[in-house]
Amino acid sequence: MKKKPLIILTGPTAVGKTKASIGLAKAVGGEIISADSMQVYKGMDIGSAKIKPEEMEGVPHHLVDVLYPNEEFHVVRFQRMAKEAMEKVYANGHIPIVVGGTGFYIQALLYDIDFTEHENDDSYRKELAAFAEEYGTEALHEKLKEVDKEAAKEIHCHNVKRVIRALEFYHQSGTPISKHNETERRKETPYEAFYFVLNDDREHLYERIDQRVDQMLSEGLEEEVLALKNKGYTKDMVSMQGLGYKEMLDYLNGECSLETAVYRIKRDTRHFAKRQITWFKREKNVIWIDKKACDYDENKILDTMLTYMEGVICYRDYSEVRSF
Repeated sequence: MKKKPLIILTGPTAVGKTKASIGLAKAVGGEIISADSMQVYKGMDIGSAKIKPEEMEGVPHHLVDVLYPNEEFHVVRFQRMAKEAMEKVYANGHIPIVVGGTGFYIQALLYDIDFTEHENDDSYRKELAAFAEEYGTEALHEKLKEVDKEAAKEIHCHNVKRVIRALEFYHQSGTPISKHNETERRKETPYEAFYFVLNDDREHLYERIDQRVDQMLSEGLEEEVLALKNKGYTKDMVSMQGLGYKEMLDYLNGECSLETAVYRIKRDTRHFAKRQITWFKREKNVIWIDKKACDYDENKILDTMLTYMEGVICYRDYSEVRSF
């Protein structure tokens, strides 16, 4: 039985995934499934650089604007929701295109990682969350260093959700999550997959990040975070720990100046982009698409991706058969 097709388009933040994904979806008859940990939330539009309805150009999008900021969103829930979305896309006779920069989410979906044995008991997770609240994120990160130095190097101390997940995994399995992830990377995917990583010159990417942050501010990031704050969404929620949101919340709470908040957003976003690139470099069967080598031409970027897929992915055993 032929494997079902799956296209992944990822890369560091601000590299231009959104625009490239629309051209790709229109070219192959695809529907987009977001692999972004922030765009899933309603009311978090500017800080997450969420695609606007008019930018979708009629391409269906899944896992965008489906949860409220006080709802929990993690890799297990993403995997379940993404699989449900994929089945709908296949039923429509289309190809799912997973777009976003959360590498762990993509890995979980691509290799169909089994999380069921660790999904139900959340008592230790709550214990760790309480520890972080009382002693701080740095102290929680030190706990991770004690049991899994490799994971501690990879996961930023402010990414409380992933630090807790790594500690919880070790607590439940006795195995460092870094070793588990390395094993999972060696698994074969059940899909006929093309894993594209869109990348750019580091200096140019950092300039784009700074410009994007400035644009977010001009579009009303401060007002967006204030509206969320007034609705009762607080810094201890996973959603409000997102880049741009936690820093602006610090400013609105009088903990830092606006200038400091903006500086931190730009700095931490650049660091985040660097960690994303490091993650994708460790993944196997990845196809790197260099924007500079394509002369920053969207048509050349699209043609490069289509060339890799030509004659391989097709609508087979769906409502129609079509190769490209």
